[in-house]
Amino acid sequence: MTDGLTIGQAAAFVGVTIKTVRHYHRLGIAAEPERDSSGYRRYRSADLLRLVQARTLAGAGVPLAEIGDLLDTGPEQFAAALSDVHRRLTEKIEDLTTRRDTLDRLAHGDRALLPDRACAILDRFADQGFNPDYVATQREAMVLTRALVPEIFDMLLTRLESTLDDPESVELTKRAWEATSWPPDDPRIDDLATAMTSKLLSDRATLAVPPELKSQPQAATRYDLINHHGEDQAPSIARLNALIESNLRAAGITIPHH
Repeated sequence: MTDGLTIGQAAAFVGVTIKTVRHYHRLGIAAEPERDSSGYRRYRSADLLRLVQARTLAGAGVPLAEIGDLLDTGPEQFAAALSDVHRRLTEKIEDLTTRRDTLDRLAHGDRALLPDRACAILDRFADQGFNPDYVATQREAMVLTRALVPEIFDMLLTRLESTLDDPESVELTKRAWEATSWPPDDPRIDDLATAMTSKLLSDRATLAVPPELKSQPQAATRYDLINHHGEDQAPSIARLNALIESNLRAAGITIPHH
């Protein structure tokens, strides 16, 4: 050991690669030892100790950019720095745990994007015989509402629960879905719009627009994106919704619009 070790021997003793040792040198974590008479750098015990300390800290999650200064501090500063690293690692672990939990929820479908209350509503739609495509459309509308207009998300869920609790509303809603196959100028659409408007107006409380939404920038745009979701694929539904909105406004109900 009097002549010291080559970089390859030092790396093997410390348990890292030669590339890692050289990287530590470039970052200033460990100083390069002096060369011997043959031009080779020789690593001695102090050099190995520094490399072992660096490897240990890096393995514990300390960023490489911080290791050099950390090794050069006194005991109190070293302890404080490790405490800070511990805090950051804890936050990272919590973030990774949250991501893992999200992946677990993704494996269970809707529960990754929607709360349990919303998932229960979707289950009720399926149980009451609604077309799977209709249930899928409601799922998409829920996800969009929660993301774009969270101010009315609870109001939407309450309205859907009210629909499911009322046999007449259930039948009207199923008929509205059947209307997707009707021609846009089918006169039945006018009658259906009148019936659905009347049903909605029977419980005006569920139609109130939260004041928080009114003050939000581009509230009407966000509302339109959700309320008219899927209309581009169903012209008859676009006309039905337009008639219902017109009827509601005529009845004094505030509906965001451009």
